[in-house]
Amino acid sequence: IVSGSIGSAMRGYSGAMVTGYSLGVKDSKIVESSSSLPEKRPTKPLQLFEYEACPFCRKVREALTILDLEVYVYPCPRGGKRFRPLAEKLGGKQMFPYLVDPNTDFVGYESDQLVKYLFQTYGDGNVPITLSLGPLTNASSGFATMFRPSKGMKRAGSKVVYPELPLELWSYEPSPFCKVVREAFCELEIPYLLHNTARGSPQRAVLKERVGRFQVPYIEDPNTGINMFESGEIVKYLYAVYGEKAPGAQMQVPEGLAMKMPVLEKTQSA
Repeated sequence: IVSGSIGSAMRGYSGAMVTGYSLGVKDSKIVESSSSLPEKRPTKPLQLFEYEACPFCRKVREALTILDLEVYVYPCPRGGKRFRPLAEKLGGKQMFPYLVDPNTDFVGYESDQLVKYLFQTYGDGNVPITLSLGPLTNASSGFATMFRPSKGMKRAGSKVVYPELPLELWSYEPSPFCKVVREAFCELEIPYLLHNTARGSPQRAVLKERVGRFQVPYIEDPNTGINMFESGEIVKYLYAVYGEKAPGAQMQVPEGLAMKMPVLEKTQSA
């Protein structure tokens, strides 16, 4: 947790707040909101092939968080067998991050190109300074990753359980508690629908209405019906259910799941 906090500090806590973040008072209560998030949001979640330890992937995740965008994350750790081959089939090479936007038919590599696309398409076109300093941005993102060496980089073990459906994760990029959960998702090649919840995000109110309070990380697993808070407990759960020693763990991706991007039914036409 401490090392994750240091990494976020190295990045100036980029992704802690949505674009246009504002703090006000309403009915004697402090209210966090955004003055610039567009009312019209993409109808379908974006799709991101990446791995947690990649500094270039981090830049794209920060942009997605700042813009309050939902995204399916298809983890591609080194040695990964489920989504790395699919990324190569779709884009022609195993290079990350690789972004697919089903709302506009955009596909692309190169983190700077992807960040620029996201702010032009879903923001006001202005890329925040934390993401627009070129080599300095890359260096700080790289240093941030160095504080969690090997975490979220390689597939965990020779065998895993491959879930049929993506899990759901409520998270925001610079939170060290959320980071350890995303690392586990990555190492276990677990696909998930990421609901970004930076300060000022409407998703915070949505989560509070859904479960009675705002607290992240929070996961919902449609494969088992389990819903959980607390990063340590979530990581233990993920390894117990989907790790190398879990019942049903296997080396190869089952034929029915190979070369597919699983989605939740509710988002197919949302």
